[in-house]
Amino acid sequence: MKLPTPSTLATHWMHDPNIVFLNQGSYGATPRVVMEARLAYLAAVEQDPIRFLMQDAWRLLDRSREKLSGIVNAPPADIVHMRNVTEAVATIVQNLTLEPGDEVLANTHEYPACLAILEHAAAKVGATVVTPHLPFVGATEDALYEAVTSAVTPKTRYCLVSHVTSPTAMIMPVERIVAFMRERGIETIVDGAHAPGFCEVDIEAIGPAFYTANCHKWLCSPRATGFLYVRPDLQEGFRPLALSVHTKRPRSDRSFFHTEFDYVGTQDSSAGFCLADAIDAVPGFVGGSWADVRRKNDELAVMARDVLCEAFGVDRPISNEMIGPMATIPLPAHDASRLERLAKRTTKYADAMQDRLVDEHRIQVPIWSMPMAAGAAPTRFVRVSCHLYNSLEQYDYLSRAILAEIEHEMTL
Repeated sequence: MKLPTPSTLATHWMHDPNIVFLNQGSYGATPRVVMEARLAYLAAVEQDPIRFLMQDAWRLLDRSREKLSGIVNAPPADIVHMRNVTEAVATIVQNLTLEPGDEVLANTHEYPACLAILEHAAAKVGATVVTPHLPFVGATEDALYEAVTSAVTPKTRYCLVSHVTSPTAMIMPVERIVAFMRERGIETIVDGAHAPGFCEVDIEAIGPAFYTANCHKWLCSPRATGFLYVRPDLQEGFRPLALSVHTKRPRSDRSFFHTEFDYVGTQDSSAGFCLADAIDAVPGFVGGSWADVRRKNDELAVMARDVLCEAFGVDRPISNEMIGPMATIPLPAHDASRLERLAKRTTKYADAMQDRLVDEHRIQVPIWSMPMAAGAAPTRFVRVSCHLYNSLEQYDYLSRAILAEIEHEMTL
């Protein structure tokens, strides 16, 4: 099987040459130079674990926080390291005050783990999570704004909204939504899991109560690298899920907020140390800035989406301005009875087509289903991610592979 050639920049990554990797948006992929930095940190720890963890680790976490501050435009003092957004949302929810009858507003495109966390917390006190349907195909920024804000009631206490929706890869009008909520005394949690390195992030301008994101996706740091921003007026009494030994023995050289979150027992923080290395390294691959990286990835995503839409005979779901380096495209439809049969196939992923794309075509890309409208039957989609290591040839290959799989499904 002859696979398509990736970008010449793929040499900076460690992908299996026998896999066409089109899914930076899920678990990311870390460049060689960043992994080499991580190995150096791990080796340094072992030379003297006591000295390193009690002294050097704090300095290295501060270094990454300073670099990240410039990417997301938020003061370092208001940022703490987290392993991922799921853990950060759980931490936020633990610190919220919910009462019986309260409503927490989300939407149907929020990440399932975050919705589960909200629902679990709400159920314990008799509160409710409200999830209005978010449009996708043909959606506009105004339609997204209206879908979220129109669901606000006098009972709404908090709002969770993604900066970039995970299943549909839409950039949400978060600044407008946060402003609307703030005017009504509603605090907003922005799930920016995809946003840093994907689109411009300006936390100061957005003005949320909380903003959390993963850095292993588009910033290319190792997995288990995320962060949480907490607005200054909410930091007093805001605690991690597990309290630190420094709760009883606070450090005099840093804020209590940083002290508790940066050290929660013995842990491997090497991924967090590497965030600074990733932020420095990736723009160098193109001899430019992060804006240059985003531009190149965005351009490839638009071309990849157009290749797939033309192959499938479908219209572009949303405008170019609403996507970044990731795009979600509806698959050619089957009749309802065939879709029902196909959905019963066993799978290691969300859809058995993804298994076959891996096994038969050596492509790693997500296939999943969701309703196009409230109450409608699920539609299947492919979500493509584009980073510097990808090439347009890979997406042309993907389009032909999916059409071959659609034809195969017609025999089932």
